[in-house]
Amino acid sequence: MAFESLSQKLNSVFRRLGAKGKLNENDINTAMREVKLALLEADVSYVVVKDFIASVSAKAKGTAVMESLTPVQMVIKIVRDELIALMGESEAKINFSNKPPTVVLLAGLQGSGKTTHCAKLALHFKKQGKRPLMVACDVYRPAAIDQLKVLGEKNGLPVYSEDGSKDPPRIAENAVKHAKQFGNDLVLIDTAGRLHIDEALMEELAEIKRRTNPNEILLVIDAMTGQDAVNVAKSFNEKLEIDGVILTKLDGDTRGGAALAVRHITGKPIKFTGVGEKIDELEPFYPERAASRILGMGDMLSFIEKAEAELDEKQSEEMLARLEKNKFDLNDMLTQFRQVKKMGSIKKLIGMLPGAQDIDENSIDEKAFTRMEAIILSMTPQERSNPALLNASRRRRIAEGSGTNVQQVNKLIKQYEQTKELMKKFTKGGKLGKFRKGGPIPPDWNL
Repeated sequence: MAFESLSQKLNSVFRRLGAKGKLNENDINTAMREVKLALLEADVSYVVVKDFIASVSAKAKGTAVMESLTPVQMVIKIVRDELIALMGESEAKINFSNKPPTVVLLAGLQGSGKTTHCAKLALHFKKQGKRPLMVACDVYRPAAIDQLKVLGEKNGLPVYSEDGSKDPPRIAENAVKHAKQFGNDLVLIDTAGRLHIDEALMEELAEIKRRTNPNEILLVIDAMTGQDAVNVAKSFNEKLEIDGVILTKLDGDTRGGAALAVRHITGKPIKFTGVGEKIDELEPFYPERAASRILGMGDMLSFIEKAEAELDEKQSEEMLARLEKNKFDLNDMLTQFRQVKKMGSIKKLIGMLPGAQDIDENSIDEKAFTRMEAIILSMTPQERSNPALLNASRRRRIAEGSGTNVQQVNKLIKQYEQTKELMKKFTKGGKLGKFRKGGPIPPDWNL
């Protein structure tokens, strides 16, 4: 999970600090040394760490903290505020032109994920009602144009390319003319990369910039390269003047060094993060939410937004209507499981919840959903509608038919009973409406 290692280390520091009750200056100094070490181990640049620790220390030693009844909470708030300031005060959005099309130029080194993230951006904005056009300007990497075309075909995204042309600036210029002619209001230019920054790469990008006059230049960099990612961002910014960063593979970066340092070093915000291999796994970057996740506070806003985007509202309403009539059965529970499954990886979902840093990632079973579905689908329609029929012999048959064991079948039925009982209480109290926006109740991840 993103920031997992850093989150665990920082929370360990704050637990020790909290055990002391009232704090003195020596306690603060000791804690700050540990925070400094945690950040350096997360591959955050020394310059960034030095400035961050100096700012936090100065505020943490203030009278308001020292005399507070909950000093450790005050220190955590200061660290959170400084993390937000470090990564950017608020979400940085794409600047759309008043006169379409808006042109976005994607740059970066080879292997950073430009082509994939060109398609991810296109799909992201297509869902918001835009009419994107992807432009294949990487004429050097074998199959780069084909890769963009395949991604476009699979997701209903148009691609502009010129077979046989080896002139990326001209292709980009013609693509913008094409977009104006055919009503595309967003042009995303996928450019070539190199294994390292060189003059030829920068000259080509500068010429594309000159001919297309882009509204945004976004640098695509790999989060897992840590300080190298920040150095790349600094070099591209100096030579090309970028507007923002797309940080890829953030889901695999347990340290978080690049996310914490990019803006401080370049002055440019992270605008999007790639959080998985699937084309829809792209998220706007919210500094406040990232800071909360680093400090183990979770990211419930993202969780709720994901639920609202992925869950079937009609199915949820039908199920809630049945709950209100006390008709919740195992068919409804199967619907719940499938709706949660649509939201993505269990590990990613848990990473959004408060206290996630205390959960052992190895204990999370990604196959839990498959077993749950298999168990319920091994029941007869009558058994799913009336779980009271599930005696010992039926449970043995279901376990055998689903490739599980009786203990797992019993655990699922127990969870069903607990869920039904919980919903009864909410129905009696008239509070069931609270679940309408929150989505389904999560299953037992380790069934």
